[in-house]
Amino acid sequence: MMSRKAPFLSTTLMKAVVVSKFGGTEVLEVKRNVPIPQVQNDEVLVRVAAAGVNPVDTYIRSGNYGNLPILPYIPGNDMCGTVVQCGNSVENFREGDRVCSFRTVGGAYAEYTTVKEQHLLKLVETYDFVKGAAVGTPFLTAYRALFHDTSIKPGQKILVHGASGGVGVPAVQMAAAHGLEVYGTAGTEEGMEMVKKLGAKYVFNHRKEGYASEIKLAANNEGIDVIVEMLSNVNLARDLDLVAKNGTVLVVGCRDMIEINPRLLMTKESRIQGVMVNAATDKELHESVSFIEAGLRNGVLDPVLGPKYSLSDVQQAHEDIIHSYGSKGKMVLIL
Repeated sequence: MMSRKAPFLSTTLMKAVVVSKFGGTEVLEVKRNVPIPQVQNDEVLVRVAAAGVNPVDTYIRSGNYGNLPILPYIPGNDMCGTVVQCGNSVENFREGDRVCSFRTVGGAYAEYTTVKEQHLLKLVETYDFVKGAAVGTPFLTAYRALFHDTSIKPGQKILVHGASGGVGVPAVQMAAAHGLEVYGTAGTEEGMEMVKKLGAKYVFNHRKEGYASEIKLAANNEGIDVIVEMLSNVNLARDLDLVAKNGTVLVVGCRDMIEINPRLLMTKESRIQGVMVNAATDKELHESVSFIEAGLRNGVLDPVLGPKYSLSDVQQAHEDIIHSYGSKGKMVLIL
């Protein structure tokens, strides 16, 4: 017996987005006859209300990712919904719990999904499901970048590129709460104003010619101790010029190749560090989840919602998350 109790479901089939081959947005197919996944001992079955969309979802879908799923698969790891069934060994969740995830077994773009117990967070009572779907991967990524991959200290200068986006928002909030001097960039006036309200001391328009010189001036030409980089194929060479002596550039996102001058690393003895939530140990994940749950409850952390789409508009969502003019918060699919 794999679970303590079978859920009351009127059907064994569900609606889900299925990818049968890697490629463009056209490979995202909404199907209505997908089997509801079976729960294993350490998993819960969740009725999904909303699913978060991340840039990494598009990299995987296109086949341009280091660890690709077996086809066919259901995309997504961030979702929010209600527990309807628990495996025998699940201890911390029960039927009816409102939860959100940062990793799934069954995929997030579906009416139901399975999730391992350690990959769930309990939803804050005051949050609706849509807001809960904006937590997941971005918040885990921001925490890992700031506190697992660098010895960041209060009082240091940190630059968050793309600070109005899904990962940028919690990165700014966490950095400000930790006592850092936060510099942020965004691509629109609206996004810049939002980043300022999140806790950034200085905000710059990364679409403006010469904005890097403005950052240098604001930092008194001392350099930036830590740079959180969402689009390294565009900004990495510039980051190596901006980073301080012994500073760190944390690469959270990349969409292509880039050429850099290693001398910039040598002269400052700076470093480039990759960031990947999937590389975290169980102990590190537990630490991250504990911090994020506490931060959400006490209001230090607060997700910002971006555009909302229906499941049938998933192709447009994947287009927009890559090609939109300026990001503002986390993109969410409503089921």
